[in-house]
Amino acid sequence: MIPRELEVKILRLHEVEKWPAGTIAAQLGVHHEVVERVLAQAGSPKTRSVRPTLIDPYLPLVRETWAKYPKLPASRLFAMCKARGYKGAPDHFRHLAAPYRPKPPAEAFLRLTTLPGEQAQVDWAHFGKVTIGRAERRLVAFVAVLSYSRALFLRFFLGQQGENFLRGHEAAFREWGGSARVLLYDNLKSAVLERIGDAIRFNPLLLDFAAHYRFEPRPVAPGRGNEKPRVERAIRYARSGFFLGRPYRDLDDLNAQAETWCRTEAMERPFPEDPRRTVGEAFEEERSKLLPLPENPFPTEERREVTVPKTPYVRFDSNDYSVPHELVRRVIPPIVPGS
Repeated sequence: MIPRELEVKILRLHEVEKWPAGTIAAQLGVHHEVVERVLAQAGSPKTRSVRPTLIDPYLPLVRETWAKYPKLPASRLFAMCKARGYKGAPDHFRHLAAPYRPKPPAEAFLRLTTLPGEQAQVDWAHFGKVTIGRAERRLVAFVAVLSYSRALFLRFFLGQQGENFLRGHEAAFREWGGSARVLLYDNLKSAVLERIGDAIRFNPLLLDFAAHYRFEPRPVAPGRGNEKPRVERAIRYARSGFFLGRPYRDLDDLNAQAETWCRTEAMERPFPEDPRRTVGEAFEEERSKLLPLPENPFPTEERREVTVPKTPYVRFDSNDYSVPHELVRRVIPPIVPGS
């Protein structure tokens, strides 16, 4: 509220003396929004002089082009206008054109709830690179989270090979003492080889693995990260709450620390559905609802075929590995799991 005398003075200066709102605000020492509110309440809508800009002659082109191609970048639109005579700088053009860019329709999302033991969400996360010998390898983390209790599992690998993907699953199942009925994936190659609309071609290795453990693999719709928000948040939590600033000697040491962190600090955080409980307490409720594990684990051994030349060394990842001389130029039969 402002004094009535000030309101009268604002109205007189605007209506009689024809002062603009900015001048009134500066002279009376009030904010310009106060002046504009008083004028609007009195039936005098705020008016601001609109100065011509360099983009004005090109606005029909801007509107028409963005209406037809809403994803066209402003840099390309600038090049089109420049070819037609626009004299301004690229940054100034983007600033002037921004109000005319088509806005995507607003979306609302329902909050997702799941029953205990019903669903888990799985994804890969990148954590930079590590050097091993003369080779530089990608450090990635297999991240899985039970959708009900938010129990988190974290295991680091040197690459996203299919065998590592399955090893991450098996380690998570052993840690939890069972598997969820549905495992939700992004459309990563470890799970989905090809997708056209609702037609999905799963990775056959994952299908064999799912058949062994009796869970349903279910990919989310492309570009719909909101359908698996729990694992997305779990990745951010693991990155900030565990990995950043943490020293480790090697991969085994890092995974040992991750295992301890998942069992302690990650389990002690508040349960989102009821902050009076912890994630660990909710997990104890969920544990009995998980699918039991089969007696025999699924074979996840990784095998790479290489040729050994006359010199008894094998080149792999920029490193040389020695081979016993009696095995040089001999064909070694593959090892069959379980034999």
